Amino acid sequence: MRTFLYQSSRGYCYNSDSIFLYAFAREFKIKGNVLDIGCGVGVLASLLAKDFKADFYAVEKQEEMAFYAKKNFKLNSLDIKLINSDFLKFTIDTQFDYIISNPPFYKVDKHQSPNISKNIARYEHHLPLDRLINKVSKLLKPKGYFIFCYDAWQLEDILVELNNNNIRAEFIKFVHSKGNKEAKIVMITARKGSNARSKILPPLIVFDKSGKYTNEAKKAFKLADTHSIKADIEEN
Repeated sequence: MRTFLYQSSRGYCYNSDSIFLYAFAREFKIKGNVLDIGCGVGVLASLLAKDFKADFYAVEKQEEMAFYAKKNFKLNSLDIKLINSDFLKFTIDTQFDYIISNPPFYKVDKHQSPNISKNIARYEHHLPLDRLINKVSKLLKPKGYFIFCYDAWQLEDILVELNNNNIRAEFIKFVHSKGNKEAKIVMITARKGSNARSKILPPLIVFDKSGKYTNEAKKAFKLADTHSIKADIEEN
């Protein structure tokens, strides 16, 4: 069933990273209490909530993004509890079986976007890796899962921070634009209190040699079946 997603023409728009992360996450049989960190317009939570019967929560600190997420959850008839708050500051009594996130992960550089919405969605200083993982660890149940994507160049730092917080990366999957290009993104399923060995899964190659989507990439887009609607909606 198609998922319709309103997005502002002014702010950050979800991209293929979220679609690939959704396809990756759905392999791990989501259940129980589930939290989407930095949900944006709600793409990850919406897609997973259509596939799995679970209690979904989503946290988003940007008011405009949270407004669109709420609209999208209602549009797609999804019961997802939305919290409009900075993840590092919000409190909740619930502990989670699964936490998912496509967080901001780019290092600050001279080319960063002046658009505040895009800047918050892209750059790590708005949600530092060490503080993100530390907060995730506190919210996860014992043996709970953290499924996320990040900058592949920062893999060493990711593994250190996970280990520092008693979370083990059980499955690691790199995303390459082409087979002869280095990975830009890494997707990880990590588990709190796990002693399992880390497994490197076959990589996701997005484009073949002719520049067309590979079968795996096309499968992810087909599974997601999203339709984006650019529309600047005024809050009533």
